[in-house]
Amino acid sequence: MKFSLERICDFFSCEEPEIEKMYQMDSLESDTLLKWCKLLKYDFFRLYTQHLILYSPPASRDKHINTKSDILPTFRKNVYTKELISFVMEQLNNGVMDTEQIIEEYRIPKTTLFKWLSKYKNF
Repeated sequence: MKFSLERICDFFSCEEPEIEKMYQMDSLESDTLLKWCKLLKYDFFRLYTQHLILYSPPASRDKHINTKSDILPTFRKNVYTKELISFVMEQLNNGVMDTEQIIEEYRIPKTTLFKWLSKYKNF
């Protein structure tokens, strides 16, 4: 997807040197990054959230606080993206890791992993 510099400048309401400066920056403000997400129709934030899901410390994942909301059923959105599933399947297919290592390292439930294996066996 290609955009003219003129269109990008219009979208951000700024001049060409400011856009060029954004290209060179090591980091961007989150609101600016969100604008880039909208313009490019790509979710850059998803990369970070997946990293947090995969590499959060075990202590924070295993804590369970009993609250009133625990009594009611909660429905979680699917937290596993196609990219994550693809990565895990690649690790298995290439023999880098086995199922037990993936379950332990990434805290993916055994049932979920085996569903992926049956669904994406030729991935």
